[in-house]
Amino acid sequence: MKNLLLSTIAFFVFATANAAASKEIYQLTVYHFSTKDQEAKIDQYLKDDLLPFLHTQKIKSVGVFFPIANDTASDKKIYVLTPIKELSKLPELQQKIALMVSEKPSPYSSAQYNDAPYVRMENIIIQAWEMHPTMQLPKLTTPILDHVYELRSYESATEQYYRSKVKMFNQGGEIFLFARLQFNAVFYGDVVAGSRMPNLMYMTSFDNMASREAHWNAFKNDAEWKTLSAIPEYQHAVNRNETILMKAKAYSDY
Repeated sequence: MKNLLLSTIAFFVFATANAAASKEIYQLTVYHFSTKDQEAKIDQYLKDDLLPFLHTQKIKSVGVFFPIANDTASDKKIYVLTPIKELSKLPELQQKIALMVSEKPSPYSSAQYNDAPYVRMENIIIQAWEMHPTMQLPKLTTPILDHVYELRSYESATEQYYRSKVKMFNQGGEIFLFARLQFNAVFYGDVVAGSRMPNLMYMTSFDNMASREAHWNAFKNDAEWKTLSAIPEYQHAVNRNETILMKAKAYSDY
C-alpha cells in the first residue's frame, strides 16, 4: 500500500510539473495485411529501415505491436506508435521517410502493384492530454515477449459527450486512478485526425495476461471508480469501446 501511495504521489507531481509542457503528438500507423508474406515484408521494413531511420531523427521510443487476435482475424494488423514533439514537425518527418523508402530498395519499397506489402495503411494522429503530456515507457519486469499492451479507443455520440469523458479522465481523476493501480499507461490523448471521431485513445501495459486481468478486477472493484462512474455528468459518455490486446514485436523499442 505504501508503494502504491508513493507511486500515485510521484505521478501527481510529474503531471502537475509538466502540465504546462508541450503536449506530444502520436502518429499511430496501422498496417492491414492478410498473408504471411505481407507480414514478413512489413517486419523487414520496420525492423531494418523505419525504426533505425527514426532513431537517427532522435525518436528513440517507437512501439511496434500486433493484436493477439491476429492468428484468427481476416484483417490482420501491425500498429506502429511514433511520438513526435510538435504537430508542425509531422509533414517534414513524413517527407523524410518517403525519401528514405525511395532511396533504399527492399521487398517492401520495391513491391509491385499486384504484390503489395499490405492491404491498406492508415494513420491516426493523437494529441496527448495536459495531465499526461509525454509518453511514459512501461516499467515491467517480465521479458518483452510476455508483455501485454492494451490499446483502447473510446468513441462518443457527440462532441459534448466526448468532452465529458475527457473531463472524467483528467479533472475527474480517472488518470490518477489508473496510476494508483499501476496500469503502466503509455499515453492518453485526443484523436485529432482519424476515421473515428470524436474519439480518445490510450494504451496501458502489463507483465502478462494474468497481470492484466488482475489489474482490471482491481479497477472494477475500486471504491473510487464506483464513485466516479456513478456521477451523472459522466453517464453515456462512451457509446463505442474498442479494446485491442497486443504483443510487442521483438524489434520494438519497448
